[in-house]
Amino acid sequence: MSTTDTMDLDLFRSELEQRLLMAKEYLIQELSSIDDDQERLELLGKFNDQYKELTKRIANENRIDLNAQYQSGDFSYEKIILGKTMDIYDKLADELYEEITSAN
Repeated sequence: MSTTDTMDLDLFRSELEQRLLMAKEYLIQELSSIDDDQERLELLGKFNDQYKELTKRIANENRIDLNAQYQSGDFSYEKIILGKTMDIYDKLADELYEEITSAN
């Protein structure tokens, strides 16, 4: 899909949510091998990096230029996608944080 086509942001959001959920589950599995509290908390940064990378990867898979202007022209695709997906990231990051802080 090129940026001149109409992009289904709900589909993008759904795909990103599925991949982030898998990434979160993988990081939760890593918890059992980490004893240091600081290292455990660093998993949140790793999750944030994965969010950014997955957003770029899904955009690339769909031939979406994140820097191009979205249909209205006021915002880039990247900003629109960020706005549409941040709640997913926040929810999963909160769940990961709960797992990290409760794991002992």
